[in-house]
Amino acid sequence: MTPRSELRKDYIQDKYVIISPARGKYLQGHNLNFEVHPHQRVRPGDCVFCARKFDISHAKLIVGDKTSWDMVVVPNKYPAVSLANPKAYGVQEVVVESPKHNRQLEDMPITQIAKLLEIYAERTRALDKNPKIEYVLIFKNNGGRAGATVQHSHSQIFATNFLPPHLVDKSRRQQEYKLKTGRCVYCDVITKEIKGPRKVYADDFVVAFTPYASLYNYELWIMPRRHLDNVMNLSDDERKSFAKVLKQSLLKIVHQLKLSYNFYFHQVINDEDQHLYLKIAPRGTFWGGLEVGSGLIINPISPESAARFYRKK
Repeated sequence: MTPRSELRKDYIQDKYVIISPARGKYLQGHNLNFEVHPHQRVRPGDCVFCARKFDISHAKLIVGDKTSWDMVVVPNKYPAVSLANPKAYGVQEVVVESPKHNRQLEDMPITQIAKLLEIYAERTRALDKNPKIEYVLIFKNNGGRAGATVQHSHSQIFATNFLPPHLVDKSRRQQEYKLKTGRCVYCDVITKEIKGPRKVYADDFVVAFTPYASLYNYELWIMPRRHLDNVMNLSDDERKSFAKVLKQSLLKIVHQLKLSYNFYFHQVINDEDQHLYLKIAPRGTFWGGLEVGSGLIINPISPESAARFYRKK
């Protein structure tokens, strides 16, 4: 018997989702063509990020050297913001994660993924030196359904002097919770989730779970056990644990579910009340008129079911 739909609320914000397993059964009978990389495929020799053609003369950071690099950070050629534009002020960078065209993040060794997290920290530290920057978003689009236009494995760093309103609201609610309880709301979330049915992974350094009010099919959060507010403060052990569970999760999303995905870190500069987490959002369904019109999301995959999928060997 299919479980009944359930309205769920976010841990702290006024965001709601309807968990509707019956909707999932309906969608199983419809071919929505969820290919992981449906955007235009290019040969390695024609790819803008492949080593032979890639201009790294303006690179912000190089792992390796200019003729034999492993990862590189460059300015985005088509930025939405720039330091020269006071009407849309900020920085947008691209992190090319490998010189190899067909090597995706989930196929890389854990040490290389941990190095990527270290690069995120180094670039956040550099951007933090600009007193005008208030917000740093690290994100990855993988696959056409997730907004990727280039197949070569890469992620992006977006920094601006503007804090999105939903994060202003979130910051305010976190501060209110701390004033009321003396604790971080997400530290309390971790304590609850590692004992429940949505836990996916836990070690001495990080935990991973499917959030109670997941907006996306198979949504997963990875959080450090320590209260850290940004990637700059992750230790080597924490980066390794992050990398391990990130790799395991992406392998399942890409190779078993065959879904595109986004992941991201929010970082509000100078807000120590925030608790860093990586959110992975597989793009398994389209949002239709109901979702776009009402802002109320329908998720056909319960977080409990998603957690069982991730835990399965």
